[in-house]
Amino acid sequence: MTPSEDRRFPAPLASAMAVRLDHVGEDGVDFEPFTTFLTADETTDWFRAWTGNSELSGDEFRVFGQDGTGGYAAFWLIRPDQPLTEQPVVFLGSEGETGVVARDLGAFLWLLAAGVGPWEAATSHDPEPGWTPHPNRDLTAIAEQFAPAHRASAATVIEQATREFPDFDDTVMNLCR
Repeated sequence: MTPSEDRRFPAPLASAMAVRLDHVGEDGVDFEPFTTFLTADETTDWFRAWTGNSELSGDEFRVFGQDGTGGYAAFWLIRPDQPLTEQPVVFLGSEGETGVVARDLGAFLWLLAAGVGPWEAATSHDPEPGWTPHPNRDLTAIAEQFAPAHRASAATVIEQATREFPDFDDTVMNLCR
């Protein structure tokens, strides 16, 4: 991912990340978007540090945001010959949490619209006692514009992603040293 145009977000993601930037810290969702994808070198450095495996590259990931502890949200480039927008969205947390949180960008947009971020989707515990997701009208409008056929509840988005990629955690953990 060396050309600068490869670091730009697809329009639906850019729109959603702009809204998220305006709401960081306001809605209880632990997700801080970036304005562009991490560079290939930054992604490789992170993935090697995360796995403890210096033989790996981060070529299978396009990182676009983080939680407050430094866990990353990324596209996982697992579907050969499919565009970035059709790749699953994953979370790799700073404490070893992993999860496929959405089957593709369209599903991810609906997850965000429901008031759930990657960390919340990948973990089974609430971010704060009593926390509940709060749907966001602006993110709902983006999801309706770019992914009307993907409309689903957050629980459904997470369940579909988990069902399609049940071995993600094992796959990543097998790369760790």
